[in-house]
Amino acid sequence: MKRITVWMAVLLLALSSCLSARAAEGPVVGVCIYNGQDTFIQSMFSLLETQADGRAQLHIRDAANDQNKQNDQIGELLALGVDALVVNPVDRTGAVYLIDMAKKQGVPIIMVNREPLTSDLDRYALAYYVGIDPKEQGELSGLLAAEYFKNNPYADKNGDGVMQTVLLKGEPGHQDAELRTRYSTMAVQSAGVHMEILAQDTAMWERSLGQEKMAAFINTFGDRIECVLCNNDDMALGAIDALKAAGYFSSGKFMPVLGIDATAPALESLRAGTLYGSVVNDAFEQARAIIELALILSDGRAVTPENFPYEVNNKVVYIKSRVITKAILEAEN
Repeated sequence: MKRITVWMAVLLLALSSCLSARAAEGPVVGVCIYNGQDTFIQSMFSLLETQADGRAQLHIRDAANDQNKQNDQIGELLALGVDALVVNPVDRTGAVYLIDMAKKQGVPIIMVNREPLTSDLDRYALAYYVGIDPKEQGELSGLLAAEYFKNNPYADKNGDGVMQTVLLKGEPGHQDAELRTRYSTMAVQSAGVHMEILAQDTAMWERSLGQEKMAAFINTFGDRIECVLCNNDDMALGAIDALKAAGYFSSGKFMPVLGIDATAPALESLRAGTLYGSVVNDAFEQARAIIELALILSDGRAVTPENFPYEVNNKVVYIKSRVITKAILEAEN
């Protein structure tokens, strides 16, 4: 009997130590990303680790763009007993399955970067989304392109009063890709600039594909192209690579290329004068909002204006965007 009592005491002591350590280090948060090779995702989730330091324990998984793999990873994290989940889904239409998995275990889930359908978030009281408003980003990009066309007399190469444009889009069906494209083109025209889309193609958010697609546009349209609008910076940088190979950005030959995200490589391109402009996808504020939300929800508290300094509408948190150009960057530094 004494032996059993001693073992019970040891077991309780070990359990108490584990719980104390967990409390000291903060809640355990399972983090699932769609693809660790994505430049913006790398940046945001690095900042997420910084924000979590000493406040939460992160268990990070990379789905390598495989939704089935991500489903398994979330199952594994739930089995480990995480206190909250942060999920950057591979496929936003598959988010309903992930939300239902979390709901079954009573674990809060914060979706990031790829916004689920409203009906999917509505399935679970502890399902939230943190990201940016792609409509706002598209509008800002389009307005910046229109401003360039209006203010630079040599922008209209053929003098027809129309901005001949090519578009590089992100992943087909991705909400950000569709809305950034639609609202950027609408903003150009609402600013009073006539626009002709010579061609558009998907480059899947990737620099190498952006270069390949832009090279094809140059081969087809040559100097008819007057502007390049891209759904993200990686594709914009790929377009710049192709334009450089075609003789642009030297001897006074310029092409306005606009991206979205304001990643570190994009800011370097802005400083060099090759990328004309981008729209800030504020990774720092998104990371901060995600961790604050995870801490609140994992502690069983309600999200209120007193404990969460971001506006929440129907469990959606949008971080504000802004344009960035070489002039703005230099003024800020």
